Amino acid sequence: VQLGESGGGLVQFGGSLRLSCAASGFTFSLYSMSWYRQAPGKGRELVAAISSRSVMTNYADSVKGRFTISRDNAKSTVYLQMNSLKPEDTAMYYCIRISGPFTHAVPLGSWGQGTQVTVSS
Repeated sequence: VQLGESGGGLVQFGGSLRLSCAASGFTFSLYSMSWYRQAPGKGRELVAAISSRSVMTNYADSVKGRFTISRDNAKSTVYLQMNSLKPEDTAMYYCIRISGPFTHAVPLGSWGQGTQVTVSS
């Protein structure tokens, strides 16, 4: 299993970024996918999740209305569009497949390298 996150960078307060995650080594279309983030000194936080056929999406309260998760099963890729970014969004962002409901999601497999998002004030 390989997960390749990309699209992070340095952006100003209020800016936007689009993260991508290319997956391989498993049948992508069968799994719910998610984005987590981890800020320095903090635990990993589930930010957004999307069901296998994009029927359902869920978001952490902290990003609702600003972030949008989507996926392209033909490309085995999941995306995270991040708008109206705030300094508190600064973190390393990771994608991973999950099982279970959003509130009790269980990450499956190994984590990728992640992509760093830094929002300046």
